[in-house]
Amino acid sequence: MLAKVLSSAVIGINAYVVEVEIDISHGLPSFSTVGLPEGAVRESKERVKAAIKNSGYHFPSDRITVNLAPADIKKEGSAFDLPMAIGMLAATGLIPSESCADNIILGELSLDGLIRPIRGALPIAIAAKDLGLKGIYLPEENAPEAAVVEGIDIHPVKTLSSLVSCLTGKSHIAPFHVDADTFFKGIDHQVDFSDVRGQENVKRAMEIAAAGSHNMLMIGPPGAGKTMITKRLFTVLPELSFQEALETSKIYSIMGLMPENSGLVTTRPFRAPHHTISDAGLIGGGKNPKPGEVSLAHNGVLFLDELPEFKKNVLEVLRQPLEDGHVTISRASSTVTYPANFMLVAAMNPCPCGFLGDMKRECTCSHIQIQRYRSKISGPLMDRIDIHIEVPAVRYKELSAKEGGSSSAEIRKRVQQARIIQEERFKRMKIHTNANMNSRQIRQFCQLDSDSELLMERAMDKLGLSARAHSRILKISRTIADLAEEDRIRSDHIAEAIQYRSLDRRIFS
Repeated sequence: MLAKVLSSAVIGINAYVVEVEIDISHGLPSFSTVGLPEGAVRESKERVKAAIKNSGYHFPSDRITVNLAPADIKKEGSAFDLPMAIGMLAATGLIPSESCADNIILGELSLDGLIRPIRGALPIAIAAKDLGLKGIYLPEENAPEAAVVEGIDIHPVKTLSSLVSCLTGKSHIAPFHVDADTFFKGIDHQVDFSDVRGQENVKRAMEIAAAGSHNMLMIGPPGAGKTMITKRLFTVLPELSFQEALETSKIYSIMGLMPENSGLVTTRPFRAPHHTISDAGLIGGGKNPKPGEVSLAHNGVLFLDELPEFKKNVLEVLRQPLEDGHVTISRASSTVTYPANFMLVAAMNPCPCGFLGDMKRECTCSHIQIQRYRSKISGPLMDRIDIHIEVPAVRYKELSAKEGGSSSAEIRKRVQQARIIQEERFKRMKIHTNANMNSRQIRQFCQLDSDSELLMERAMDKLGLSARAHSRILKISRTIADLAEEDRIRSDHIAEAIQYRSLDRRIFS
């Protein structure tokens, strides 16, 4: 007696079909699973056996062999419980074999037959649609995210017995439908940029960074407002497009981090890992590679507070994703690529005590301590951060002011207008913001007049800037021009962009 049921698994952020083959033959009672099963898959035999019995069905006392094809790819997770149970019932003749064709079945079984949620429902639904399959039977908690994919029937299942009843024709499980637009609701922000007193230069730099998706480093003494300002960044960022939401949601789906009662991640991620994080936690990794914080921040913000407190080897792994917008993790078993197009915002003190250069408080750090503190951040990493801005201590008059400057709504309006200009500029390209321009695109869209060329030449010679810094200045100046709704880059745009690259020379000299 042989039965076949289609299921699915995920490699990276993409899914593939797994054919679950069940053979029941005469012999001593046994249950073996082949096809490179990991721990949770090997343990499924106990869950499947108990779920079938407790749902009122007969569990065969014969030799049972389960094969997960393709057999040369490791299988992990508990999503194969349900297809195994359905396959066994089909092999015993309880369920017609044709009822399982052209449908993917997946879910984790509890011992009483209830079906628990799984990870990766969204990429599995996308893969099933691309393969032209008819539908998916999956846990009802996963139905909202899978139903975002149009053109395939999503059947939410609550118990093993309800699915058996449906496949035998005794009942019907109606497809689940959802309007993706309902997930994109207006967000009621609890914080606002008008809460920040003073720091107008920092808020201007933050506006430029948000408009062009530029990386940013803030340097200033403790209590100056670096963290406070960064936590208000998401209030001025433009909303995710549907395609961006889909890309981000695929990552959160495979990590089991999808928001409750929503099938999509509809707000830009804001990730702020602690400085004790490992390089694998930041970049991704593990025996079976999983996404790290840089991928969870895809299409959003990665905030590294107290930057020099991170281990140097952890910070150095940021170089490649900052440059390429993706990260490739290679292991003996597999090689996977995860998207990592994020906006890096970092904050640090100018020295270990934090008061170097402060006019009112004296720095107590020795020269060696300061050098050791700064050496944790390499030159190549600093070079990849577009905007360097000083955050000075706030004076009392600014703190006691009744007005806090521009609100988040006013800044967001300017940022969105700049993003619209960039979308129009790059509509035939694979990028969306100025920060992602390559060398050819910089030459095309960042042409300078003679005055701007002369100013740039002087800055390069005086500040000793690298070729990468030159490109970053041009990108920033293009964003500044977009915020001013100017077609061409002027010398004042270049001058403002240059000042965001001269901070380390002013403070660290």
